[in-house]
Amino acid sequence: MFKKKENNLFIGYYTPSVFVTYLGVISSCIGIYYAFNGFTTSAIICLIISGICDGFDGKIARACKRTNEEKLFGIQIDSLADMNSFIFLPVIIAYSLGLKDWYHIIIYTLFTLGGIIRLGYFNIIAEESGKDKGVAKYHGLPVTSTSIILPLAYALKNFINSTAFTTFYTTIMAFTALLFILNFTFKKPQTKWLYVFVVFSIIMISYFILGTK
Repeated sequence: MFKKKENNLFIGYYTPSVFVTYLGVISSCIGIYYAFNGFTTSAIICLIISGICDGFDGKIARACKRTNEEKLFGIQIDSLADMNSFIFLPVIIAYSLGLKDWYHIIIYTLFTLGGIIRLGYFNIIAEESGKDKGVAKYHGLPVTSTSIILPLAYALKNFINSTAFTTFYTTIMAFTALLFILNFTFKKPQTKWLYVFVVFSIIMISYFILGTK
């Protein structure tokens, strides 16, 4: 039974792992601001930072002693944060790139629906397996993968003409939306791959800061 915290000044739970999740949300909100104001590269960097935060919040959560309520809250808040960071932010980034034709709206809709379905399905699996144990396998492509896929796609912007880039980026978003809900499974990556992602992130951020126009 979920117990309400009647005597606290603020509702919710504030464990170390949740604070990391909140940092990811803050980064994505800053990214949304940058995207709306035409600073797309800065928004992409914020997307990567949100991906780093998401990579570590689960590790920290499993290392901490938490109540059952804190575990359940962590599952829900993680998915809500992912929705903001890895679905809403990528859509706004794409819009800031000038992808505003009618068929882009269809792709954004499918991308958002695919993300919602993927996150809802993941929540069911996470609750059944238990947050401390984590999930052993992923079903469909995790939405957090957009923090890898889309920065890599964006990195090609300076190497191909604008028409080709628009087509390529649009195709990548559409294919990613499909992979969110495609019925396939793969083993959850080990911890070492998290550190590989961190190295990748540092390289990509350095490239966007130093190597782009």
